[in-house]
Amino acid sequence: MPIRPFPEKSQYHSQEFIGAPITSHDQGYLVAYIDGGARGNPGPAGYGVVIEDEIGRPVAELSEFLGRQTNNYAEYSGLLGALNYTLQHGFKALKVVSDSELMVKQIKGQYKVSSPALKELHGQAMQLIDQLAYFEIKHVLREKNRDADRLANLAMDRGVAKGASAASTADVRSGAAVAAECNGVVRDGVAHFTGNPLPDGTRVKIRAIKP
Repeated sequence: MPIRPFPEKSQYHSQEFIGAPITSHDQGYLVAYIDGGARGNPGPAGYGVVIEDEIGRPVAELSEFLGRQTNNYAEYSGLLGALNYTLQHGFKALKVVSDSELMVKQIKGQYKVSSPALKELHGQAMQLIDQLAYFEIKHVLREKNRDADRLANLAMDRGVAKGASAASTADVRSGAAVAAECNGVVRDGVAHFTGNPLPDGTRVKIRAIKP
């Protein structure tokens, strides 16, 4: 069941008089405004997430550069970021707001997922959603999602700046710069990188991300 709607009478209620954001699922639910983008599609990509409690108080801001990816990949990465934050902080109820109509309808089961890369991210999202008691997602126009869009662009700015720095120190023998950051997945104990192949001899540092 991809969508787990909130009941009319829920155990998740506001704590308006505490004066600070909620800190556990016993006090309320989270609302995540998410956005992702890529300059060039594919190109330097990033996502931004603004997380609030149910009465609009700020809880967290997430922003990450994703290397060379597509817009849709970045949108899904933002959703995964919001879901992981929700579960890691003990919440069991989440409402997501996104300006990606495609992703929203794919999560709701209204559209099929045809891209192999998106199928993997879609599957990861469904596994995380299954761990929630309640989950809803809705589409809004981009102008109503400005804060998340701002964070996504900040992530892309950081990535582009890092890429320019890496290019300035590229090995002149190869005549090509190595991407400052790339993504991948581990299968059967082997790391498989997405995007353009890395030149032989490239030194890498791997940072594991919880699936």
